[in-house]
Amino acid sequence: MTFFLETERLFLRQFSDSDLEFFLAYRNDPEVAIYQGWDTPYPREKAIKFIDHMKVAAPMQSQWLQVAVELKSTQQMIGDVAFFLKRDDERQAIIGYSLARPFWGKGYAFEAVSCLLGYLFDELDLHRVIAECDVENVSSWRLLERLDFRREAHFVEGTFFKGEYGSEYQFAMLGREWKARKLS
Repeated sequence: MTFFLETERLFLRQFSDSDLEFFLAYRNDPEVAIYQGWDTPYPREKAIKFIDHMKVAAPMQSQWLQVAVELKSTQQMIGDVAFFLKRDDERQAIIGYSLARPFWGKGYAFEAVSCLLGYLFDELDLHRVIAECDVENVSSWRLLERLDFRREAHFVEGTFFKGEYGSEYQFAMLGREWKARKLS
């Protein structure tokens, strides 16, 4: 299966070999990595293996599918979005996203995540989508609020992350909320 979605300014597509250098650059940016599950430096060998895997990956239970976000105007990869179908309920997913710093604050994350939500709710007919973020990642939780996610939980020092306990917010949206949002 080839994954491909399109918005006004973006393509969401499977990774390709040509994404390697840009992928390495933003994965090695400490400001991008601070709230993400990878450490810096992010090794080239790991990036090659990751891209090789994601080039042929398909949406399925118990595995993240990460897809490249490409800017149409320049054909440059600017980040990625991802989702994971829950093991215990394949009609629920967890999403994630990251963009390279030069593309922050331009509405690309909103556009890419909106497109992903459309796919998850409209194409896969999911019941519920969840997103989690560090409470200090203000841009991320504000994005989720703009997308009309509901903040459902605040886990105070509930996760051991990068050597210390951190606090997270959990957000969610139901399929019926997505559909109502589109109608309004």
